[in-house]
Amino acid sequence: MARKSITQRLAELEERKRTLKARLGKQERAQDTRRKILLGALVLHRLEHSNDPDFTRRLREWLRRELPGFLVRDGDKALFDDVLDQGELTSGGNPE
Repeated sequence: MARKSITQRLAELEERKRTLKARLGKQERAQDTRRKILLGALVLHRLEHSNDPDFTRRLREWLRRELPGFLVRDGDKALFDDVLDQGELTSGGNPE
């Protein structure tokens, strides 16, 4: 079998490098998505199950201030109607 030229070997290494970079990018995006999901789950859990009414109130107030400017799509805003509703849960996950 004939040996590959240096140019061929370099081209193969460059292709391998591109493949590995793409795989790394995909892995980093997946980790970022997972972090966001877990953080969101924590926030929602604290809103619904916190034993600290003051913390829940402050968290809800912060979300009501920040979310409207952060969410730009109508469909995204609709997902948070329960959080943005002023009459919604005020503490500990129990309706008033």
